[in-house]
Amino acid sequence: MRDFYLMVDCNNFYASCERVFDPSLEGRPVVVLSNNDGCVIARSNEAKALGITMGEPAYKREDFYARSGVRVLSSNYALYGDMSARVMRTLGQFCAEAEIYSIDECFLMLRGLNSASLLDTAREIRATVKKWTGIPVGVGIARTKTLAKVANRLAKKGDGTRLLEDEDDIDRVLHSTEPGDVWGIGRRSARFLAACGVRTALDLKRRPDDWVRRQLTVTGLRTVLELRQIPCIALEDAPPPARSLVCSRSFGTRVESLASLEEAVSAYVQRAAEKLRRKGLVAGAVQVFLETNRFQPGPQYCASRGRALPAPTADTLVLHGPALQILREIHKPGYKYQKAGVILLDLAPAGQRQLSFLEPSGEEKTRRDALMRVMDRVNTMHGQGTLTLAASGLGKKEWHMRQERRSPRYTTSWAELPVVR
Repeated sequence: MRDFYLMVDCNNFYASCERVFDPSLEGRPVVVLSNNDGCVIARSNEAKALGITMGEPAYKREDFYARSGVRVLSSNYALYGDMSARVMRTLGQFCAEAEIYSIDECFLMLRGLNSASLLDTAREIRATVKKWTGIPVGVGIARTKTLAKVANRLAKKGDGTRLLEDEDDIDRVLHSTEPGDVWGIGRRSARFLAACGVRTALDLKRRPDDWVRRQLTVTGLRTVLELRQIPCIALEDAPPPARSLVCSRSFGTRVESLASLEEAVSAYVQRAAEKLRRKGLVAGAVQVFLETNRFQPGPQYCASRGRALPAPTADTLVLHGPALQILREIHKPGYKYQKAGVILLDLAPAGQRQLSFLEPSGEEKTRRDALMRVMDRVNTMHGQGTLTLAASGLGKKEWHMRQERRSPRYTTSWAELPVVR
């Protein structure tokens, strides 16, 4: 009995989240679109069977979607993020050693179980996640993370679980797997390997170590060793600290007026500062950028500028002033802007920041910290943007993303809770 990695991956995650609250979508082709209802970023199995590809522009296929009965939805990131958190909490019931790899993927480590027990546990995980959250998952099991990813691909095509342990079985699977489908092998490396006659993952596994290290560096060698069931990539139970935080959106329509741009940047600063406080971090600098749509004809312009803060902070009001000042400095009239964003830089844990005589202290700091906590609590309880600065606008906002087909935020907004009739 040895240690094994489990790769748990939610099936067609965005589409599955929508189906949890709208059973009429079951069995129907479903696609989810990117910001401003642009390109396809998620597809149900039924949509894949119709030949709908990832990244295809939705406006070019509207007639096809209508003829084929495809349900087209705007992205609903508030719903997807909350459902992801529920899935990850459920997985935490099975294992203390876990690495959340992405919004819909998680590695688990199970120790000292035999093959039968591993498969039983995988089936229990699938049943529990489905029962508690409504999300279907596939579970791939192997001695290394790289092989667990390969096993997960097979699990989705089969009954939802797959164990790769026997060497002959692994070789058969790798013989039918392209190098580009191996976790850690990018497109450029895949093209290079094809030119070198490496046609399958099994060919890659059998290449000499010296050749792999020379051609694919140490990182590629780790991947090859993992294909040989030699663990080289450990769980990251604590992700590395973030160095920056970005809040940015493409506008629903091109924006020309400085006042509208100020509203957008104000909203982005507030959202970024809220994320900063949630992570327990402070920022030492703020950067703002603006850009036009380079895919549209006409004059183009993009600009970016940063500014160091007097003292590291996560206070929305302190970050807000410099951000708007930078925007006014880089804005040029006469252009129709497609995107703006705020980047918070030089991040550090709030308890380890370098103190300054310029930051508020004593009673003033206590009041400001309390104000930020109240804002966060209200917006968490009643929905993002419930309590906001007037600078981000009070009426209809021309810079808002297009989300004409967004489903309700069933789990994060009191006003959009599902109604049982």
